[in-house]
Amino acid sequence: MLEEHGNVTLMTDIMYINKIPFIITLSRAILLGTIEMIEDERKSTIIKSLEQVINAYHRRAFKVQHILMDRQFECIRKYMEATGINLNTTAWDEHVPEIERYMCTIKERIRVTTNTLPFEQLPHQLIVEIASNAVFWINWFPYKDGIHNTLSPPHHCHRIKNRLQ
Repeated sequence: MLEEHGNVTLMTDIMYINKIPFIITLSRAILLGTIEMIEDERKSTIIKSLEQVINAYHRRAFKVQHILMDRQFECIRKYMEATGINLNTTAWDEHVPEIERYMCTIKERIRVTTNTLPFEQLPHQLIVEIASNAVFWINWFPYKDGIHNTLSPPHHCHRIKNRLQ
């Protein structure tokens, strides 16, 4: 599995929910998604968030080699290349289709959850938790076109880590 899917391509973008920014990642073959609320869109904040995701893959013996992003992330190119990761940004009016679709899926799940709640306004922290919960459950079930028929990405990555220890 690591021979075939050990080199990871991440797709990344920033998504807003009620004006709260989140950085979203999705790995191309493994289809493991992550979400993290960020305070701002500064270069240092984006780098710190991406480092956490990259380190999580590295702890599981995967190597992030490429990151696909919108043009707004061009400011982190030098840093990513210094760490050995190829940053590929889109043209000005283009987007990375897979991450855009993934963000739509997350937002749909959030809408479904919030529509079942008896509140007219949701607290900031509740929105963050609902978004994290949506990504958790998306990751929990195996993808039809994923790398394994019966194991979800978190289960599969956990099994790889246990074998390596």
